[in-house]
Amino acid sequence: MESQHGKLQQLFEYNFLEYTSYVIKERAIPDINDGLKPVQRRILQTLHLMDDGRFHKVANVVGATMKLHPHGDQSIFAALVNLANKGYLIERQGNYGNIFTGDSASAPRYIECRLSPLSREILFNKDLTEFVDSYDGRMLEPVTLPCKIPLLLLQGAEGIAVGMATKIMPHNFCELLDAQKKILKNEEFTLFPDFPQGGMVDISMYNNGNGKIRCRAKMEEANEKTILIKEIPYTTTTQSLIDSVEKAAKSGKIKIVSINDYTAEEVEIEIKLARGIYAKDTIKALYAFTDCEVSISPNLTLVQGGVPRTSTVNEVLHHNTAKLLADLQRELEIDKNRLEEKLHARLLEQIFIEERIYKTIEEKTSYKAVVDGVDKALAQFQDELDRPIVVDDIERLLEIKIKRISRYDINKQKKEIKSIRADIKTILIHLKDMVLFTTNYIDKILDKYGAKYPRRTEFKEFTEVSVRRVALSNLTVCYDREEGFLGYQIKSSGDEPEFSISCSEYDRLLLLYETGIYKVIQVTDKLFVGHDVRWIGKMKKGLVFNMVYREGRQNLCYVKRFSTPKFILDKEYKLFENHKRSKILLLSFGEGKRARASLMPSPRAKTNIVEIEFDEYLLKGAGAKGRRVSTRVVRRVVDATGKKPKEKKVNLSLPGMGATS
Repeated sequence: MESQHGKLQQLFEYNFLEYTSYVIKERAIPDINDGLKPVQRRILQTLHLMDDGRFHKVANVVGATMKLHPHGDQSIFAALVNLANKGYLIERQGNYGNIFTGDSASAPRYIECRLSPLSREILFNKDLTEFVDSYDGRMLEPVTLPCKIPLLLLQGAEGIAVGMATKIMPHNFCELLDAQKKILKNEEFTLFPDFPQGGMVDISMYNNGNGKIRCRAKMEEANEKTILIKEIPYTTTTQSLIDSVEKAAKSGKIKIVSINDYTAEEVEIEIKLARGIYAKDTIKALYAFTDCEVSISPNLTLVQGGVPRTSTVNEVLHHNTAKLLADLQRELEIDKNRLEEKLHARLLEQIFIEERIYKTIEEKTSYKAVVDGVDKALAQFQDELDRPIVVDDIERLLEIKIKRISRYDINKQKKEIKSIRADIKTILIHLKDMVLFTTNYIDKILDKYGAKYPRRTEFKEFTEVSVRRVALSNLTVCYDREEGFLGYQIKSSGDEPEFSISCSEYDRLLLLYETGIYKVIQVTDKLFVGHDVRWIGKMKKGLVFNMVYREGRQNLCYVKRFSTPKFILDKEYKLFENHKRSKILLLSFGEGKRARASLMPSPRAKTNIVEIEFDEYLLKGAGAKGRRVSTRVVRRVVDATGKKPKEKKVNLSLPGMGATS
């Protein structure tokens, strides 16, 4: 039984690894050499085999591709539409949907396609292509296409395999080819994404094909009550963006009257704002709460040498450039060999006819004697040829018809031989400086097609939009002292609540208790906080607290000033030592505040009043003890801001009344 269990486990492990390998290499992850997934490569190969210059019904292309692709027609159709909408390799005719709105394409029987001039020029060369049997062995399909531009980085790719995924950003056509020229010249270069939807991109956290980028929509203020969205972020559509805006409006994060989509060839979304709401502020809120700003985490995973790996833009471009140089060199060498063979054949033909060698075979009685006779006659001209004469050469000469010999034009043949020699000489010059030849080839492609592909996405470093600042204060938090509850679902038992604070769900509330305890909480619907809350307010940086409190053990009063304290949510902190008699006597905020303390009467004292100027006290930490008001007992403290002192101010720096730690 255990043996059977072990065999079953081995079977599952083997099959799972086979499946994983298949999904990674044959479906989801593109190859570094041509930047294509297998289904895309098969579609392009099928279009190449069908290519006659005219448009083909997509249904026919899908059907023909199924001879190479062992999956359903829907996967082929979806891949073809996606490839065509990238705008580089396939020319479209008919409704292919809209990348801006997310509308789907028409049925495959209604739309047509063919290879673009660019793909015909840079994708196919039978001499450079390695072919393997298709899944049923009836046809041959390419392992990779000999692509002459960095297609992987140009088009980008996205796919989910087993245990890994890829998300490669598209780049600009002209910038990629310019970067290849810099690689050939050993110069530095930098490349950043360029998206067909346009928009703006922050590349401050981008890491050479990985890392993180933030994309934003381009918005305009038509007027102070109307916002126009003219370009959308990558990975979004106008429909998904509108849905996110409506969701934000429904949850109260923004206030709009209407949103309309007028997108056709160009994006145009109109947002009308509610009364009292203005475009300048709402644009920030749209970036904060909707898909007008999205974060993308690129992941440059690819297949190289049959193995998946994570790479970088620089590595991919260096690889593609080295491959381009090698492919062009192989093409030149193949062309040179063909021209040399053609020259050899023309020279032999010239000798055979001009020297009338064909007359030497008239009296021969066997084919072998004919071949030997021609071979012997040509031997004396071997020095004029670049390689030895073989039997195939002689057989080719013997196939020349008498009609052609009789019409042989010596001058025309000499011109052709001269032209072939000139072509060979040109190729030899190119082979001596492949860097220059490759650079010129790239320039030719740029001159021919570069104007069609300008950069669409603008680089911009975004300032972080503070969600708390742009959020609408759409919640009213109340405190019911009698019940001890706080929240935006609380209604005071009295006519007016003691504390009523307008805030958003992103705000933090500072609770200050009579006993000197404080804590910071999130905005909540209903929470029990107790009956002795002294003050509740929104947490703001830089707020100055002016406080007079009684220390219960010695029954002495202290003055302290501190700015907004640091905190951990829901954790309690102490402003002073707790005692059953310790409590806050007075609390005010900001600069220019004053207070008046009434002391217990003393027969020897000149005055029983102490005037307190809070601005004269240094800002200390929230936990500092502060300075003593007086050595005498303080009966009460009142706010004296704006009032003139009635009695002489006491100098708090006299002995016995200094600062205490």
